[in-house]
Amino acid sequence: MVRPTFLAGLAAAAALLAALAGCTTGAKVSASTSTNAKASEAAKVRTSRVSATRKASPTPTPTPTPTPTQKPKPSGLPVGPPNAGSLPQTSTLPKTTGTAFGSAVHDIWLAVVTGDPDYAKPAFFPEKAYEQVKAIAGPQYDWQNRLWLDFTLDIAAVHKLVKPGATFTKVIAPTQYAQWIPDGACYNSTGYWHLPGSRMVYRQDGVTHSFGIASFISWRGDWYVIHLGALVRGGAYGIVDDPETGEGYTGPPGGC
Repeated sequence: MVRPTFLAGLAAAAALLAALAGCTTGAKVSASTSTNAKASEAAKVRTSRVSATRKASPTPTPTPTPTPTQKPKPSGLPVGPPNAGSLPQTSTLPKTTGTAFGSAVHDIWLAVVTGDPDYAKPAFFPEKAYEQVKAIAGPQYDWQNRLWLDFTLDIAAVHKLVKPGATFTKVIAPTQYAQWIPDGACYNSTGYWHLPGSRMVYRQDGVTHSFGIASFISWRGDWYVIHLGALVRGGAYGIVDDPETGEGYTGPPGGC
């Protein structure tokens, strides 16, 4: 028979053990909670430091790409009004001074140094004017397939002669050779002034050079080039009119 006193002692011991177990568990929970709090605080500090570092580092400004500068394209200068060739001829003797003649010379030189004859079209005798001048069948065809074609071939020939970097100096126009060609002469139905044997003078490698302009003729008081290398030739090839070291010699007179 178990005594009541012994049973009471067992109950007291069990209660003591339970109390001790609860204290241990509470301590563990408390320690875990403290560790988690410390880890969370450390994470906040790291995040704060990273954020501060990002804010402190400036974002680099991209370097702008420079826009390439393009040189303006040259252009021919007008000699007469655009519709000059459609207007009737006059007997006015053109000048070799002033804007119109200067523009014609500028255009010829630009065509020579670039090798592009189209730059000289404003200075070339107008097709519509040629239709009025020539008493021949198909003056348009003759203008395109003889006069203009020969001029383009002559420009190509002179272009090979003139080196890059050459500079234009002056034009020598022998106005004493200017002559009025009346209608009826040289298969013409309308008269015009004719100026043969001018010279284009330029500097190249420190030396003066020149070549000739075979023929200018007039239209409404302005000079237009019509033959650069030669008045006549034996085929479709370019000609340089009397290339010389130095200014060369103007002329000869005559022709139409």
